[in-house]
Amino acid sequence: MPPLPEPPSDRLFNNADSFAQAFDEAWSRHRQRHGDLDAEARTELVLNEVSDHPFVLNQPETARQVAAFRIRLLGL
Repeated sequence: MPPLPEPPSDRLFNNADSFAQAFDEAWSRHRQRHGDLDAEARTELVLNEVSDHPFVLNQPETARQVAAFRIRLLGL
């Protein structure tokens, strides 16, 4: 049986895992461009960038909590 193709990485789902992946990718991009910003300012920039993610649109406060958790968990 041949291996299954990888799903496209640009697909967005209305769940915390999909949001976390989008947040981490955006955080990494912003770290390269805005490395001098503190975590709070960078968080706001990143949340603004991913503001059209389904999870942010449907659960904005939980998305903010997931973002804070990711920052603590990964030491971002």
